[in-house]
Amino acid sequence: MAIKTIDELEEILSEPTPGVIEALGKLDGDIMVLGAGGKMGPTLTRMAKRASDAAGVDRRVMAASIFPSEQEKQRLQDAGIETIECDFLQPGQLHALPDAKNVMFMVGMKFGSSGAEGLTWAINTFLPGAVSTKYSNSRIAAFSSGNIYKFVPVDSGGSSENDAIGPIGEYAMSVLGRERVLQHFSTARNIPVSLIRLNYAVELRYGVLVDIAQKVWRGEPIDVSNGCVNVIWRADANAMALQSFVKAAVPPFVINVSGPEFLKVREVAQRYGELMGKKPTIEGVESPDALLSNGTLGYELFGKPKVDAQQMMEWIAEWIIAGGESIGKPTHFETRDGKF
Repeated sequence: MAIKTIDELEEILSEPTPGVIEALGKLDGDIMVLGAGGKMGPTLTRMAKRASDAAGVDRRVMAASIFPSEQEKQRLQDAGIETIECDFLQPGQLHALPDAKNVMFMVGMKFGSSGAEGLTWAINTFLPGAVSTKYSNSRIAAFSSGNIYKFVPVDSGGSSENDAIGPIGEYAMSVLGRERVLQHFSTARNIPVSLIRLNYAVELRYGVLVDIAQKVWRGEPIDVSNGCVNVIWRADANAMALQSFVKAAVPPFVINVSGPEFLKVREVAQRYGELMGKKPTIEGVESPDALLSNGTLGYELFGKPKVDAQQMMEWIAEWIIAGGESIGKPTHFETRDGKF
């Protein structure tokens, strides 16, 4: 079944699972989503609202962001979510936000970080300390990234939560800085925290699989030097992130949010060639290692993702062939030097 409209897509991406409904039914207090206007924030926030309603919990679900898209802001308001304009680095704006018992911290900077290292560190490392001060009486679920891990052999099964880390480049180092700052304040102020190491979310308008599909469709070469990836459907990532609230702890609980399949970029491109009637152009030679995450802990706690990679690829191919909208932000999945 093809997904034909953005409304249909966003309905699917924000539909809560039974696990999310159960988890948010157990939570006390309101929910504040910081950075709700980003790529993932709108559907996660709507899922939080839908799950709360389904659980019969009367709570405020609030979304704070600079809101680069007025359309997304309006969608949130239409869903019964309170929206608040906030530039988190401007003096006083963060601390003027309403209190909330549950805070989803999604603010971060990745793309464009090369050449803007100061801003990257301010957003990714300074801001978590300010959030910990503002919301010292809350539980915090904070997005991190699988980029903080070392490159591992493609047949290794991926990095688990307790494996060694080895961030490459200033973006990944600043994300590790985010984790360290939150670890400090969690322990110092007794703040329950969950750290969500995402690697990597996909939907029809954005993600690694979209990047590869667009290159095949346009006849552009696909670099396979970073030859293996693992991804997760955005709705599944939203669901795991929201369920992590119930695992927030002191010191922080850490969880990888990623798909179970380790996909070879060359084979993904070939599959898109079949789906789109195009011959992919491959360049480069696969490296023996890659950034890969092992999501076993998340599956044990919250269940396996509902949408597999083959379904994602079929939906994405249909969407692109039909001229569907793109967010227009390449993931730079080919990058191996940490410069984004």
